[in-house]
Amino acid sequence: MLTEDGKHLYVSYDEYHNLIEKLAIKIHQSDWQFDTILCLARGGMRPGDILSRIFDKPLAIMSTSSYRADSGTLQGELDIARFITTPKGEIAGRVLLVDDLADTGHTLNAVIHQLRNNYKPISELRSAVIWTKGVSAFKPDYSVEFLPTNPWIHQPFEGYDALRPAQLMEKWKI
Repeated sequence: MLTEDGKHLYVSYDEYHNLIEKLAIKIHQSDWQFDTILCLARGGMRPGDILSRIFDKPLAIMSTSSYRADSGTLQGELDIARFITTPKGEIAGRVLLVDDLADTGHTLNAVIHQLRNNYKPISELRSAVIWTKGVSAFKPDYSVEFLPTNPWIHQPFEGYDALRPAQLMEKWKI
């Protein structure tokens, strides 16, 4: 649910999964055939996993990080892993790059630049996200929702960002 002022978007688990399914439909309707899904950890892991299952394609993972401060709400310097984890040797062929959103576009632009320059076996690369913000400098090939007001997206699992083992022990009386 988008707040009246357009500054916050609250997403339930059901909405989140429905949006991933709609993303799968958009990809399927494009008739583009791809060999591997490459998800950006952390935000692209959940959508990447679900898309990997729906399309029955191997899932590769590239770790990126820029939202670390203030329980993941403040963007800092972008770190991109040098290596990709993939079940099929080196990543190659037609690759679908998956993340949760195109926020400023900085991460996706940087990752695509790195992939095109350092992973020559990739013959074609397309991108898929759930949300694209109006301020994004990156336009993904597939996206479900365009957010012109650039809200902060409150994803259903964000409560874990501030949860620590001691709190779980108290909750479950362990």
